[in-house]
Amino acid sequence: MPRMGMNLSDGEEIVLDLHPHWSRLALPVLVLLVTCLLAGFGVALIPKGGGQLIERWILVGLAAIVVIWGTILPYLRWITTRYVLTNDRLVIRTGILARHGRDVPLNRINDVSFSETVFERMLRSGTLVVESAGERGQISLTHVPRVEHVQRELYRMVEEHGGGVAGAPGEAAHDDGMGGDEPRRPRPEA
Repeated sequence: MPRMGMNLSDGEEIVLDLHPHWSRLALPVLVLLVTCLLAGFGVALIPKGGGQLIERWILVGLAAIVVIWGTILPYLRWITTRYVLTNDRLVIRTGILARHGRDVPLNRINDVSFSETVFERMLRSGTLVVESAGERGQISLTHVPRVEHVQRELYRMVEEHGGGVAGAPGEAAHDDGMGGDEPRRPRPEA
């Protein structure tokens, strides 16, 4: 079933539909909690007097600005960023009000690689780098959940689409240590 903003052609099916990793929301949640705690504490500390109501509203207004800027906007960026792999193309959509999109046909993809820091490995996320033939060349997708799985799936789709990917995972890359039941593909004989 096509989603909003995804004009799928006849026979095109969504293979993966992802948002950036949930860890992108950790700091916004922390900002929300700390802001609410400090604002509540600040409101309680304002001494009684003639300007108490105005001072409290100013403090609540400042806290609301911090929450909007530090929590709501990052959440909206997260929810409106999508990495979609179909059986024909890789689709990237970003933007809250102004939308930006990029579609890369699978037959134009030359190389698919990923990188993970130690912290990202613990969270099972990373950066996916896709190189395509064309004037824009390389796409770097950050905070991709289960990045190694996504790289393998993208590589598999490119192979099925008739493309050849340099830097594609070999036999050892198919085992992610999680005991998956994915069959290993034999390497072509040279």
